[in-house]
Amino acid sequence: MQRFECDYAEGAHPRIMEALLQTNKEQTPGYGEDEYCEAARRMIKLACGREDMDVHFFVGGTQANATVIGSVLRPHQAVISAETGHIAGHEAGAVEATGHKVLALPAPDGKLTAAQVRECVETHWEDPNRVHTPQPAMVYLSQPTETGLLYTKAELLALREVCGEKKLTLYLDGARLGYALGAKRNDVFMADLAQLCDVFYIGGTKVGALFGEAVCICSAGLNEDFRYHIKQRGGMLAKGRLLGVQFETLFKDGLYLELGRHAVRLAMAIRDAFHGGGCAFLYDSPTNQQFPIVSEGVIAQLAKNYSFSRWKTLSDGKTAIRFVTSWATRPETVDVLASDIRRACRIHGDKAPVWSVEMPE
Repeated sequence: MQRFECDYAEGAHPRIMEALLQTNKEQTPGYGEDEYCEAARRMIKLACGREDMDVHFFVGGTQANATVIGSVLRPHQAVISAETGHIAGHEAGAVEATGHKVLALPAPDGKLTAAQVRECVETHWEDPNRVHTPQPAMVYLSQPTETGLLYTKAELLALREVCGEKKLTLYLDGARLGYALGAKRNDVFMADLAQLCDVFYIGGTKVGALFGEAVCICSAGLNEDFRYHIKQRGGMLAKGRLLGVQFETLFKDGLYLELGRHAVRLAMAIRDAFHGGGCAFLYDSPTNQQFPIVSEGVIAQLAKNYSFSRWKTLSDGKTAIRFVTSWATRPETVDVLASDIRRACRIHGDKAPVWSVEMPE
C-alpha cells in the first residue's frame, strides 16, 4: 500500500538522520540554548533578511499555534480564522481550551480576505453590546491553506494593511511552507513573511524533519516573556539541540527549498493524470495537495493499492478526494500511480473533462 493521505508518513531526510547521529553523543546545554539552535537561528534570520527577529523552536504545529496565540491575546480577545483553518477544525479546540475564541469566517476556498477581516472587526466595535462578545485581536492564516491554495503577496499586503489599521496581530501558520515556496505560482517568500507578519512559523515536521517548527517573532514586544509561555505549555524541549540540528540541516545548501520543489513537482504529475482522465478539481491547488473529483468506481479502484483521503461528498454523488505528496515521495511510485489513475478514470470516470484548470508549466 502506497500512502498519499498526508505529508508526514515518513521519518526524516537522510541528511537530518545523519546529522542527528553524528551529534548524538555530544554534550550541549539544554532547552534550545545550544550551538546548533543558535546556528539554525542565524540561518533562518539570514533567509528572512531579519536580524532583529526572534526564533523559537517547537516540536509540533498545534503546540506552536496554541502557545503563540495564547501569549499574544489577552483573556477577553479572540483570533479570526477561515472556517477551514487548522486551529478551527483540526486541533481539538487547543486554542479555545486556553480561553480564546476562534472566530471562524466562511471561506469556501480556504482563504480569508482583507474585506472579511475588516467587516468582522467593524461589526464587533459597532455593536453596543460588544462587551458580551470576544474582541477580535488577531488574524490567523496558513500558507498554503488547508485547501492547498496560496495567498499572493498582494493579498497579504491587503491583510497587513487592515491588521495595522485595526490593531490586529497577523499570525501565519507555515506547517507546509516549504511546499508553498516550491510552487511555481508562488510570489511570497520568507523575507516577505518576515516583513508582513507579526509572527509566522516555518514547518519542519511536514517538510523533511523528524519533527519541529521554527516560530519567527517579527514584531517588537511580542517576544517579551515568550519563553515563559513555551515552558508553561510544555513546549520547551529539554534536548532542544535535536530541533537545532534539524533546522540547521534543512537550511544548509538549500535543502528546505529543494524538498518543497520535489513534492510539488510530483503533485503536478498526479494532477496531470487526473486532469487527463477527465476529472475536475475541487480547488485549483498549485502545491503538494491535490483535490480531484471522482466517482465511487475510481475511488474503489485506486483504494486497492493507495491510501488517500475522502475530502467532500458533492451533490452529484461524486467525491472530492485528497492526494498529498511529500519530500520523500518517490518519482517511480508516482509514475505507477499516474498510470493507475488513467486506467481507473478510463474504466469508471467521465468520458470528457467537466471542468478544466490551467495547468502549470
